[in-house]
Amino acid sequence: MGATGATGNALLRSLLTSDTPGTPSTPVRALTRTPHTPIPGTTGAHRVPVEVQYADATDPHSLHTAFQGADQLFLAMANSPAQVELETRVIDIAARAGIGHIVKISAPAAEPDSPVAVSRGHHAIEEHLRASGLAHTVLRPYAFTQNLLRLAPTVAQGIILGTTGEAPCTYIDCRDIADVAAAALTRTDIAGGTYTLTGPEAVSHPELASRLTALTGRRIRYVHLGPDELRDHLIRHARMPRWLADHVTEIQQLAIARPEAPTTTVTDILGRPPRTLDAFLHEHRAHFRP
Repeated sequence: MGATGATGNALLRSLLTSDTPGTPSTPVRALTRTPHTPIPGTTGAHRVPVEVQYADATDPHSLHTAFQGADQLFLAMANSPAQVELETRVIDIAARAGIGHIVKISAPAAEPDSPVAVSRGHHAIEEHLRASGLAHTVLRPYAFTQNLLRLAPTVAQGIILGTTGEAPCTYIDCRDIADVAAAALTRTDIAGGTYTLTGPEAVSHPELASRLTALTGRRIRYVHLGPDELRDHLIRHARMPRWLADHVTEIQQLAIARPEAPTTTVTDILGRPPRTLDAFLHEHRAHFRP
């Protein structure tokens, strides 16, 4: 599930292009609410077969149909107020359909008393997954480097807004999350664990502004806002729904309350270091230039 999302699509590409010696080809089914719209990465010749099928988490019948004949499920859904309801429904239907193993994208601080509402929701989903009796692997990535592309409008104005102060963030590329997910789906030594995933370094907003200055050749500065100020800006100017503005504010405040530090998990699993922030920014440098 989530074949058109940033992580899900990267996983699809990883599964379709992997060529591990001695690993048999395994069919891949990409689920989408718009099956007649081409999914990036599914065209052309691949080592493994891929089929595209309709599925919508709000449509139980479509899920039951889509899960038939599948052995494993990758579960990644966009954060939303309905996430707990939708993901627990997916888990229940997967269990009834005979799915044997679920790889779920969760979140850091997935605890019942987490200061981040979305993380509390992920905790509830993880608990439901454990209670289901299904074999499962849980991935808890920190902030996606891909989300930095959303800063482009304010970077064009020469500023980055945030409420983290000097607190560093361990941004991770969605493609590294996807490669770990692919390992969990294809390697028995990885399946069954709970893994916290980060990039190779922790970078503060002021440092990010400095790197964007070097990248674009224009002075980019970090402007620190209070939590209420940032929330108000996201609602009024970025047109975010209140729940999402709350979430962005909460996760930035969490970086202050619980300082982030890189883990070696990606390297331990993949045998290579995770992609760097500088490499991502360079790859997308045109995005940040007016």
